[in-house]
Amino acid sequence: MTKQYAETLFDRSTTETILESISDGVFTVDQEWKIMSFNRAAEEITGVNAREAIGKKCWQVFRSNMCEGECALKKTMKEGKDFVSSATHITRKDGGQVPITVSTSLLKDHDGMVLGGVETFRDHTHVEELRKKLSDSWQVGDIISRCPAIKEIFNILPQISESDSTVVIGGETGTGKELMAKAIHALSHRKDEPFVAINCGALPDSLLESELFGYKAGAFTHAIKDKPGLFSQARGGTVFLDEIGDTSPAFQVRLLRVLEAREFQPLGGIKKETADVRIISASNKNLEEMVADNRFRQDLYYRLNVVQLNLPPLRERMEDIPLLVDHFIFRLNALRGKSVRGVDQKALALLMAHTFPGNVRELENIIEHAFVLCSDGDIQVEHLPGNLAFPALGQKGQNHSWDPVKSAEFSVIMTALEQNNYNRKAAAQSLGMHKSTLFRKINRLGITLPNVDGRSRHRP
Repeated sequence: MTKQYAETLFDRSTTETILESISDGVFTVDQEWKIMSFNRAAEEITGVNAREAIGKKCWQVFRSNMCEGECALKKTMKEGKDFVSSATHITRKDGGQVPITVSTSLLKDHDGMVLGGVETFRDHTHVEELRKKLSDSWQVGDIISRCPAIKEIFNILPQISESDSTVVIGGETGTGKELMAKAIHALSHRKDEPFVAINCGALPDSLLESELFGYKAGAFTHAIKDKPGLFSQARGGTVFLDEIGDTSPAFQVRLLRVLEAREFQPLGGIKKETADVRIISASNKNLEEMVADNRFRQDLYYRLNVVQLNLPPLRERMEDIPLLVDHFIFRLNALRGKSVRGVDQKALALLMAHTFPGNVRELENIIEHAFVLCSDGDIQVEHLPGNLAFPALGQKGQNHSWDPVKSAEFSVIMTALEQNNYNRKAAAQSLGMHKSTLFRKINRLGITLPNVDGRSRHRP
């Protein structure tokens, strides 16, 4: 055996080993379109054994809707250039349809002579299933979501809107509390009247009172004429008091009297005016804890908290990220006159891996930042802010090639586990899957779990 022949055998053996170990389907054809090789993943995706496939025309085995029209492999053989990620469907041997993406290139020998073509294809069944699940979204006003917790709020929003009861909206900064207040107003009988909002934590008591209740000429220095407050401007409508937890005890007493008497008195005024407004308040702080710590008046809390809504942070509704990204892109395209198509898979994976301490507002700012650098096509990783970085999934070293579907799946599963105190059975039920399916996904994603529920193992 010559050295050159031995090296050729070694190269061929190594290549075959690599092809058999990868998860993408790969097959090669000669210049007469006969299949020369067919790897293990190709067998699994198509349902056709390699022994059956080799020697047959590629379209007899790889039954794709591309074969009837613009075949990517044919274009590669004709034009001599690669084609990447063409989307299509194939028909399995058992008749099932499988969504795939296809990449093609020329097959050459060591001397550069064209021997045929090679096609690589990836099963996107899981992506399609996820897309179908995510397409079930809901929208009220400017709030759009696929999150079941948000859907529950949407379901009761008409009843809440019909009443004139006060509402407290809880949630972290940037979760969309003002948008929810606007949605309530838009569904109410007050929808044709003004909606006015004020950040109570941004103003000292004197300014806050004058903004809300107004003042009369001469009430203080430079008050040269009457100024109506927001309660007057919003007469018949809704007043939204944001960050109500940041107000002082003195202002809380004044607001309580207004809510009880349904009337207010402008600064420097003698005559009282009717407070014909609906009050919706919001706070990023836990008002119940503040009441317990004597940092918020209990009687005011009960006046405000007739109806309570709590908006989950974005990290607990990661399924909303692709939807929100599309929503922001659509809106910014219209505002900026651009034609950004979407988000590149790696960029989406980067977003899915982020924890979003600033919630939806932070995501919106990130997309707006990308629009500064990207005018058309897809938003790429380099268009995103530089402070975003990939954390490791599961344990250090588990990166899954930053597949956006795996990142999304990882986030959804971790949220379900955390919400169920890492009880695998309860988490599986909340996700609508069998517990054995969840166990397989946990192992495949490399998720390491704490020792809880009496389990000593790190993985189920």
